Amino acid sequence: LRRRGFKGSLRVVGEWATRRRRAEQTDAALRRIPSARTIARFMTTGRDRLTKSETVIVAAIEANVPHLVAARSQLEAFHAMIRTRNSGGLADWLERSSQGLMASFAKGVQRDRAAVEAAVTSTWSNGQTEGQITKLKLVKRQMYGRGKIDLLEARLVGAP
Repeated sequence: LRRRGFKGSLRVVGEWATRRRRAEQTDAALRRIPSARTIARFMTTGRDRLTKSETVIVAAIEANVPHLVAARSQLEAFHAMIRTRNSGGLADWLERSSQGLMASFAKGVQRDRAAVEAAVTSTWSNGQTEGQITKLKLVKRQMYGRGKIDLLEARLVGAP
């Protein structure tokens, strides 16, 4: 390289080779089809939180499967509705989502429409109750076959 007129250092060549190797790894990642779970995670994660190779994979998925792009936009619209506590657009969302990949989810939301609207607009939450139930079930599974109700009560409530 020096005979051809290259005046850079060995470090510059090493950095170039590293960038080149990483770019080739990205191309290799596109050859292997990711699992459905991985695709779902990539499609629901914000663009700013994806690595460069993951962004390239998402771009390839979007180019080849336009139905996933539509499903992601519908999902983001539903999330925005939940976060802003605005159920006004629920009817339009249900109409748009009744076709395509979100149809099954939209059908479930339509069946429980009153509950979904109440969950979106209400300030009440059953999160505390759900947390206590989860804790109770965890302790119950940990103690399966080890003791009776008195030992379970001692673990949950505390010893008298």
